[in-house]
Amino acid sequence: MGVPHGKADRSASVIIIGAGHAGLAMSRCLSERSIDHVLLERGEVGNSWRQERWDSLRLLTPNWLTRLPGFRYQGSDPDGFMSVAELVAFIDTYAGKIDAPVETGATVRSVIPTSAGYRIETARGSWSSKALVLASGAFGAPNLPAAAEAIPAGIRQFTAKDYRNPAQLPEGGVLVVGASATGLQLAEEIHRSGRPVTMAVGEHVRMPRLYRGLDIQYWLNGTGLLDETWRQVDDIVRARRVPSPQLVGTPERRSLDLNALTDQGVVIVGRFAGVAGRKVQFSGGLRNHCVMADLKQTRLLDTVDAYARDAGLTLGIGAVERFEATRVPSSPRLEMDLGSGEIASVVWATGFRPDYHWLKAPVFDRRGRLRHEGGVVAAPGLYALGHTFLRRRKSSFIHGAEDDARDLSSHLACYLAGTRMPLAEAV
Repeated sequence: MGVPHGKADRSASVIIIGAGHAGLAMSRCLSERSIDHVLLERGEVGNSWRQERWDSLRLLTPNWLTRLPGFRYQGSDPDGFMSVAELVAFIDTYAGKIDAPVETGATVRSVIPTSAGYRIETARGSWSSKALVLASGAFGAPNLPAAAEAIPAGIRQFTAKDYRNPAQLPEGGVLVVGASATGLQLAEEIHRSGRPVTMAVGEHVRMPRLYRGLDIQYWLNGTGLLDETWRQVDDIVRARRVPSPQLVGTPERRSLDLNALTDQGVVIVGRFAGVAGRKVQFSGGLRNHCVMADLKQTRLLDTVDAYARDAGLTLGIGAVERFEATRVPSSPRLEMDLGSGEIASVVWATGFRPDYHWLKAPVFDRRGRLRHEGGVVAAPGLYALGHTFLRRRKSSFIHGAEDDARDLSSHLACYLAGTRMPLAEAV
């Protein structure tokens, strides 16, 4: 139960900011260690899934892979993909099962380091804690290019955070910027609504939904690629910027790539490069981006084939497959006049960044990014969860929260006990 603003501070050994799947995973791990804690949530449990996702969204991972510490999918459709409503119900059920100590409606206004830990001011009063876990997610604010401000006022702009369905959009053409999973799904949905769609394509990760008869996530999981840690890659900063793979979760488990969109009538152009007057400019590197994506897909499938061979997998899998190269227009457009009436709206599918405007601590680099090593932030007793490739490649997936939360809860427990532990030591 919340305490009205103005009453005496309350305290807990650990405060978790955010009661989504990552925050709840940490809550379960702390409870297993008998560490008292409270989750502060600005809305309801799983709020961002309830309020900040488009209507038709489904998870990119199959139901059989959906799990949190001590809890997993138990329904009748293991090969299906959860809708937003189904995922919210899953998270709600989990919060009840673990009896998570959640304070809802407790929007955080500021977090200030103190000599004893942290002071947290919320819409429902103040808290103090020895340690703090940032589990508000990596999708706090849309990651828009500066040139978005130069789009003419008559063109409606939407982000993947405020887009819900095509009915929101004005009639007329739509420019979708970004070719990750989100960009492809929105481009297809909007085009099917009858609106002409042009999609600006930059770096992307091409991946089939099914390979040799099994979901690609089966192969990623089996080969151990998703368990690769942040210490095993040469450039973790770049690895954390890699776009989400071009996947879609549908009952028929179909693949969705640029060729599929081109066949439907979506026009692809190069990466969004900027705005000059009324004209949007696109880079001339479309072919290079597509060639690289095709090459990386082939390397991935080679890895899968080697794994299947070495593991002696023969039953239940199909023959080796390779896919048609991405078809690229011989002369893709390099600019588009936004004053011509061809485009009525722009949908930005350019990713997100965490929003820690309320964190008043010297833990950010010169670009405003949180400084951390595998989720151990550069401040005493401060941790982060839910980021892309936080500790492993799977960190951003629902099932990736479990291992990360177990590692960091162990580190946190040592911190509270006064045990010196090397920064971000894997446990």
